[in-house]
Amino acid sequence: MTNTTAASRLFESTTLGPLTLPNRLVMPPLTRNRAAADGVPRPLMVTHYAQRATAGLIITEGTTPNAVGQTYPNIPGIHSDAHVTGWRAVTDAVRAEGGRMFLQIQHGGRVGHPDNSGLRPVAPSPVALPETIHTPGGRQESVVPREMTEDDIRETVADFAAAARRAVDAGFEGVEVHAANGHLLHQFLAKNTNRRTDAYGGPVENRVRFVVEVVRAVVDAIGADRVGVRISPGVTVNGVDEGSAQDTDDLYAALVPALAALGPVYLHVIFADPGQPLYRRIRAAWPNTLIANPALGFGGPLPADGGKAAGERLLEAGADLISLGRAFLANPDLVERLRTGAPLNPLRETNWMYSGDETGYNDYPTLAGSAALV
Repeated sequence: MTNTTAASRLFESTTLGPLTLPNRLVMPPLTRNRAAADGVPRPLMVTHYAQRATAGLIITEGTTPNAVGQTYPNIPGIHSDAHVTGWRAVTDAVRAEGGRMFLQIQHGGRVGHPDNSGLRPVAPSPVALPETIHTPGGRQESVVPREMTEDDIRETVADFAAAARRAVDAGFEGVEVHAANGHLLHQFLAKNTNRRTDAYGGPVENRVRFVVEVVRAVVDAIGADRVGVRISPGVTVNGVDEGSAQDTDDLYAALVPALAALGPVYLHVIFADPGQPLYRRIRAAWPNTLIANPALGFGGPLPADGGKAAGERLLEAGADLISLGRAFLANPDLVERLRTGAPLNPLRETNWMYSGDETGYNDYPTLAGSAALV
C-alpha cells in the first residue's frame, strides 16, 4: 500500500450547482456497447453503474439524442419512452446506493454507419471518417455523410433539448453535452471536417455557432444547473483536426466565453495538462466548476495509482473535479482503493471492454472480493 498519511483533496466533499458531492472523483463517459440493439439500457448496465455509485459524480456513456446520431452497435439512446424507462432503472439503482448521475448526450455525426442506425450519417460537410467503423457485420469502410442543411441543424438542436428533458424524466440530475472527441459538435468546430461557407463555417465565430446553439437549447430546456459541456482541445480522435496550435487557441478562446455566458454548471476538459498554457487560459476563462481529465496517454498503460497523482496536480492547478475513466472501469470501489492506498485491479485487454456481456464489465472485484453490487 502507498502512504496515505497526507490528506488528499480528491476526497473532500464539494458542491456542483445544487448537488453535494462526497468527493471530487468523477466517473466519465465510457462507451462499452452494452445496450440492447434498440438502444434500451440492459440490466447489466444497471449493475455496472450501481457498482460505481461511490464516485462523486457518474457521467454515463455517450447516449444518442436521435436515430441518425448513433455511432456503433448497442449504443444507448435517449429519444424514446423505452429509453427513458431503461435509464430510469439505472438511475434508481445508483440513487439507492447514494450516487448521482449526469447523462452524456452524444451525436456521432460522421462517426456512424447505415448498418448501425439504418440511416446515412449526417455531418457539417460531406467528409468521410478516414478509418473503418465497427458494425454488426464487422468493420466496414466509412460512408460519406450527408451535409446538414440549416433545417437539419435546427432539428438536431431541438433533438438535444428533447433528449435533455427525457434525461430528467429518467431520473438524471443533469446532462453533459458532448462537444469532444471528433463527434458531431466537434466536427463543426474542426477545420478539416467543417468546410461550410454559410453561417456555420469559416471563421471561428461561425464554427462555434452550432455548439453554442445546442447548449443554449439544452440550458433553456432543463436549466443551467443541470447542464455540463465536454471539450477536447487539440485532440485528433476520429480524424478531426482543428488546425494549427494557434487555430486551437483561437477556437477555444471564442468557444469557452460563449459557453460561459450561458451558465452551464461545469466544463469537462479531456486530457488536461496543467503545464499547457491553453489549459490555464481555459481555467481562467471558465467561471463555474471545471472537471479535468488527466493526460495519462491515450490507450497507454494505466498508471499504478490510476491517475491519482495526476488528478492532484490538476486540483492544485485550479480544477474542481477529476475524472478517471479506465481506473473506474477496472475498480468499482475506486474511491476506497485510492483513499486507502490499496492496489488497483489491472485493466483487462481491450477486446473485453466491448464484449457485450459481464466479462470485463461487471466482474472486476471489490476489495471485499465481491464481483458485483446488487
